[in-house]
Amino acid sequence: MRYERIRVLREDHDWTQQQVADLLFINRRTYGAYENGVNAMSPEILIHLAKLYNTSVDYLLGLTDDPRPYRRK
Repeated sequence: MRYERIRVLREDHDWTQQQVADLLFINRRTYGAYENGVNAMSPEILIHLAKLYNTSVDYLLGLTDDPRPYRRK
């Protein structure tokens, strides 16, 4: 998994780890462990991050380099 993508997206939004952790209802250490690749993210966290950053889970996972979200039908 490309953990650096969530760090870059967070920094692009000028958010701190604490701010993102608060939006995810988790503690900052847990979120920091996601960014550092220490902890794997659950599907629920991945979905929430994709919605938060207006991208796709596939982009967060490194399955695509296209950051645009998928269109809803």
